[in-house]
Amino acid sequence: MRVSPSPGWNHPKPTLKGQTINKVQGTLDSIRDVLTASNSLSIGDASDDPALVQAGVLLLTYLKDGEVCVLLNKRTDRVEHHKGEISFPGGARDPEDATILDTALREAHEEMGVEREDVEVLCRLDQVSTPSRFVITPFVGTIRPAYPFHASRSEVEEVLEVPLSVLLDPANWREVVMNNGRGRSGGIAYAYGEHLIWGATARILTQFLLLIAPSLR
Repeated sequence: MRVSPSPGWNHPKPTLKGQTINKVQGTLDSIRDVLTASNSLSIGDASDDPALVQAGVLLLTYLKDGEVCVLLNKRTDRVEHHKGEISFPGGARDPEDATILDTALREAHEEMGVEREDVEVLCRLDQVSTPSRFVITPFVGTIRPAYPFHASRSEVEEVLEVPLSVLLDPANWREVVMNNGRGRSGGIAYAYGEHLIWGATARILTQFLLLIAPSLR
């Protein structure tokens, strides 16, 4: 994978850094309003393509230290798939999951200790597929500030609470070129400290950021 600074693209500009806590709460409320109004919440089944493994993830937003944050984690090298990668809480659908949203909520509890009754689910984003033959259905939700996460030691190496201001800062945007076995492909990635958020996780983040852009102006 080749990584280079992004020369700039059609993306919301940073607007959160330096706001007061009251204004940040207002920003989170505006994000909630925009996502709820998008009318894109669907808790039905994901793609029924038998060649793809269904997976559900939660993109969780919340307030911490005067910032609107997004919850991510770095996977351990003991998980079955996507070892060491940055991802949202979530995973493959189990037979007992009634819907793909149930999958996302169950996995968020197993990986991060987030109780399903603590999640306000706001909307569903477009499905994203991966070269590893997963089709991911992302849901956006919000949880209370300073949530007491309890990460699974077997699945989560590091909890990442990424401020939106970091994701919205062009200095942290990267372009990546990957060889997925079927040819070369490019995409956007986000730098966060020593971490690089790329692949399906970055594509889901980009969907989210473009959707909430009107609330950030």
